[in-house]
Amino acid sequence: MREPLGLILSGGLGSRMGGALKSDLLLGGATLLARVADRLEPQVAGLVVNSNVPVATKLPVVADTTPENFGPLAGILAGLDWAREQNATHIVSVAVDTPFFPCDLVPQLLMAGLAHPEGLAVAATTDGLHGTFGIWPVSLRDPLSAFLADGQRKVSTFTQAQNAAIAQFPDTSPPSFFNINTNDDLNTAAQWL
Repeated sequence: MREPLGLILSGGLGSRMGGALKSDLLLGGATLLARVADRLEPQVAGLVVNSNVPVATKLPVVADTTPENFGPLAGILAGLDWAREQNATHIVSVAVDTPFFPCDLVPQLLMAGLAHPEGLAVAATTDGLHGTFGIWPVSLRDPLSAFLADGQRKVSTFTQAQNAAIAQFPDTSPPSFFNINTNDDLNTAAQWL
């Protein structure tokens, strides 16, 4: 397997943030999108952003191809389509609202993926699975499309059905997979910087 491509999931509605575009939120003088891109870029061969609205970035942006907001899996499907166009075999997905994810995310996912026939693995801590953080083989594009066409949306349901390997990460402070859903979360993240 060649080095995977990176996918930043930024397609959320930001409903708990009053409709604010999470990718544009400032944390310590930089947008969440810039922080996440800077953290992921050294670990992957290239980056793309999944968003259904215009975002301020020079990175390529891909929108969901599903007619409704089907959540993160629709973004992963769009990322897999983009990766296939780039002749890539795998993508690693991260969420734009989770700026403290591990700096060794990709190597750990790659190692865990060795236990899966196609290299599928998702992140976990003692808090549970963090399914938007995973390595996804492009070969799963059609099963994922069928899953969404069937009205399914839940990441854990899909990854369990595909027998995804688990990359177990240690508990840290601040929590590696802390995601920013509210203004209080944004203030907490700012204190941790």
